[in-house]
Amino acid sequence: MIPAQFDYVRPESLADACRELASDEDAKALAGGQSLLPLLRLRLAYPSKLVDLGRLPGLSGVHDRGDHVFIGALTTHDEVMRAPVVTSGAPLVALATATVADPAIRHRGTFGGSLAHADPAGDLPAAILALDGVIVAASAQGEREIPAAEFFVDYLETSLRAGEILVGVKIPKLGEGWGFHYEKFHRTAQSWAIVGVAAAVRRSNGAIAEARIALTNMGPTPVRARATETALQGVELGDQVRQACEEAAAGASPPADLHAQPDYRRHLARVLTHRAVRTAAGSP
Repeated sequence: MIPAQFDYVRPESLADACRELASDEDAKALAGGQSLLPLLRLRLAYPSKLVDLGRLPGLSGVHDRGDHVFIGALTTHDEVMRAPVVTSGAPLVALATATVADPAIRHRGTFGGSLAHADPAGDLPAAILALDGVIVAASAQGEREIPAAEFFVDYLETSLRAGEILVGVKIPKLGEGWGFHYEKFHRTAQSWAIVGVAAAVRRSNGAIAEARIALTNMGPTPVRARATETALQGVELGDQVRQACEEAAAGASPPADLHAQPDYRRHLARVLTHRAVRTAAGSP
């Protein structure tokens, strides 16, 4: 299908890009285009203007900033998953990014674009939520930081304001003693997750001291499995872990579609969370 008519601009500076977006409430930012272009072709999106961010300087690259890793918005998925700074400082992000679509899309799609698209079936939002990441947005008024828990508002909707551009993501380093895993159930290697689980687990004296778990495609936004996180505290690996993971879907509102019904997704959430927690904790 042919997209509806729209204007196209390619600003040379971040300030110009923010002005272009602020001048038209129906304008859309274009980064890698791997999420937006299919929506345009299917006429599920009708922007009056596309603001191409591809030439903006300083929005790509991965940086070690001491207590956190900073990932520029225009950094491609392939660059993120291969960056030593990410694999050492934020390994859960590398694990989740490696499952995004296929190599062709990972070489073109951008890290910031995926988060701004805010598809709850996407792999990155859950990983950023589990790690308490912080989204950095810029506008004509300057920069502001948005905690991941406040960034994802609804299906394909974020808390970015008119004229704001996602410029990067700050991911805290969790330090020693943590293990990580991203478990994903999908129909084919390139498809969206039917359910995914991002897990970070810290063990101490043979027991789980702390866990952070977020779920993919279990609601209109990524979902933090708070009940299971609480139930896992102080638990030794074994049947108690499985029992704690039975609460993984508590409070979630999984969708119904051609691929799965809500009850099946709740079942997957319990099973996949158990697998992800055990793997992150270093248990076979």
